[in-house]
This record gives sequence, structure tokens and C-alpha cells, in this order.
Amino acid sequence: MTEEFVVRLVQEALFTTILISAPSLGAGLIVGLVISIFQTTTSIQEQTLVFVPKIVAVLLSGVIFGPWMLRYLIEYVNKLLSVVATLAG
Repeated sequence: MTEEFVVRLVQEALFTTILISAPSLGAGLIVGLVISIFQTTTSIQEQTLVFVPKIVAVLLSGVIFGPWMLRYLIEYVNKLLSVVATLAG
């Protein structure tokens, strides 16, 4: 096992983590931004107003993108296990 191989494995793991978390984080970011703009324009200073819509947006993105995330993660784990099996023997 070379250094290049380990670096490539870590890069793939980080890229997979970023790719799988992107839809949920993006939905939370967009909803938070929209609500912050709404709060600024209406001068509503309620701090708890942001949390419920963000939670709903993240859960909804999990429902919508969940099958894709799971499929991508399963493909990655299968590839990783095949590499480990090749290294082991």
C-alpha cells in the first residue's frame, strides 16, 4: 500500500462525505437565507423562527435525495470493500 493509494482513498472518502451531505446542507442554507431576508424586511427579531423551517427543509431533502444518497454510499462501500479484499489477500 503506497502513500498515493492512501491519499486517494482519503480523497474519495472526503469527496463522498461532501457529496452526500450537500443536498441537506444546501436546503438548510437556502431556507435559512430566505427566512433571514424575510426577518430583515419585516423587522421580526424572533430567533426561533428559523429552526422549524430549516428542520423541515432538511428532512424533506432527505426524503427527496435519500435514495440517491444511499445508492451512492452503497457503491462507495462496495468499491472500498473490494479494495480491502484485494489488499487482504
